[in-house]
Amino acid sequence: MQLGVIGLGRMGGNIVRRLVRKGHACVVFDRNPAVIETLLGKGVSGTGDLKQLVAQLEKPRAVWVMLPAGDITESTVNELGALLDPGDTIIDGGNGFFKDDVRRAKRLKSKGIGYIDCGTSGGIWGLERGYCLMIGGDNDAVERLDPIFAALAPGIGEIPATPGRAGRDGRVERGYMHCGPSGAGRFVKMIHNGIEYGLMQAYAEGFNILRAAGSSTLPQDHRYQFELADIAELWRRGSVISSWLLDLTAMALAEDPALAHYAGVVEDSGEGRWTINTAVEEAVPAHVLTAALYARFRSREEGSFSDKLLSAMRNKFGGHVEAKAQQ
Repeated sequence: MQLGVIGLGRMGGNIVRRLVRKGHACVVFDRNPAVIETLLGKGVSGTGDLKQLVAQLEKPRAVWVMLPAGDITESTVNELGALLDPGDTIIDGGNGFFKDDVRRAKRLKSKGIGYIDCGTSGGIWGLERGYCLMIGGDNDAVERLDPIFAALAPGIGEIPATPGRAGRDGRVERGYMHCGPSGAGRFVKMIHNGIEYGLMQAYAEGFNILRAAGSSTLPQDHRYQFELADIAELWRRGSVISSWLLDLTAMALAEDPALAHYAGVVEDSGEGRWTINTAVEEAVPAHVLTAALYARFRSREEGSFSDKLLSAMRNKFGGHVEAKAQQ
């Protein structure tokens, strides 16, 4: 099958590579011509703009957009909407907000153009491991592009089937799911990433407590010098908290036990905020996910004004003097 791919960054380029490995052909575009050059070869042709990309695709066309959320994705989808014909389909596989997908799908449907939102998880490891795909859109368009989704997904692999799943959608066990109409795939991916924030924060806090067990502020007989890399490796084996995130944690600690190469400034790409805002709209409590998002905000502050004000208040009401920061 032939697919146009726009955006050849860390994930977009590997999506092209995986599709070509599986026998598909790709017509690609990126604003950086040098990136295009790295992919050209058997099964991959490059273009200089979106008009050329559309012209090289066979009808009915399918174009996968893999760009950051925001204006660049919006303008790209709008430009494609003006270039494509009825029966063609746009797939947005980047991170985005589900309400934007609902709006875009309605607008494109009036032109006879399909729109699929595809939450894509797998990061830089997707080329080898495959991508977990959470898909939203009209059933006909999703069914037509099933060979693309099947090629990108991990496949059944060595994970045993869950008992009691007889008769359910078999695509789920292969790593991709048609979650529902427009916006549904991205909604599921949004919550996926919100949960990811919470899991990461739990690991980070737990290992920080282990690290602080050797603090000189503790009684001598209550101090422990733990090898965090070894504990992470231990927990990978038979523990109820084992996970791929823990695998990556063990890898990072083995490479750099003090994590000296990291500043600890943690960004967020939007899904955590959208998850919390959606929880508010639904009046659903989300204590852990909210705290994890706020912890990321806090990581970007050093000696924040709010902390200084807290110290000032403690000093004024009780004469408390700031302790020196622990290294």
